[in-house]
Amino acid sequence: MESMVIEEITIPGCYIIKPEIHEDQRGSFVKTFHYDIFKDHGLETSFREEFYTTSHNRVLRGLHFQRPPHDHTKLVYCLSGRIFDVVVDLRSESTTYGRYYCCELSKNSANMLYVPRGLAHGFYVQSDIAIVVYNVSTIHSPDYDDGILWDSVDVPWPDENPVLSDRDKSFTKLVNFITPF
Repeated sequence: MESMVIEEITIPGCYIIKPEIHEDQRGSFVKTFHYDIFKDHGLETSFREEFYTTSHNRVLRGLHFQRPPHDHTKLVYCLSGRIFDVVVDLRSESTTYGRYYCCELSKNSANMLYVPRGLAHGFYVQSDIAIVVYNVSTIHSPDYDDGILWDSVDVPWPDENPVLSDRDKSFTKLVNFITPF
C-alpha cells in the first residue's frame, strides 16, 4: 500500500502529493519522500539540495525559477503554517504555457507540490509564520536564478499589496518574458 497519493494537476508534469499523516498522543509522522513510489510514478528521485524559508504573514515570494542548464524540479511543502502556493507554466511547447495553478499547502494537510522544470513557483503566507521546505534537483546557481513579476499573471492572489523583496518587484512581466524553456 502506498503511503502517499500522487495526482497530476491541470499543468502537465506537475503533481499534488498527499502523504499519509500518522498521528498519536506524541504528535504526527509524515513521509515526504519515498524513492520507489516517486520512481514508479516517473518523478525525480535525485534531489541535490534541500532548504527552507521562514516568512511572515502577507509575505509573497516569487515567482521564481532557474534558467537552463541549472533549471530544476522542486518538491515543495509547508512544514509550519499555511501558504497560497502558485506555479506558472513557462515551457514554450506546453499546451498550458502562461497558465497558472494555485493550491493551499499547510502543516495540517501535509500536501506537497511537485514542480517540474520550466515552471515558475511562488507563494503567499496566510498564517502568522510559515516554514516552506524545498527539495531541488540541481544546485542553486545565483547566475541562473530568475523570475517573472508576481502580478503579471492573472493569479487570484489573496492580497493586492503583499510584502515583497526588491528583487521580486523588479522581475519582468510575463507578457515581456522570453522563455528559455
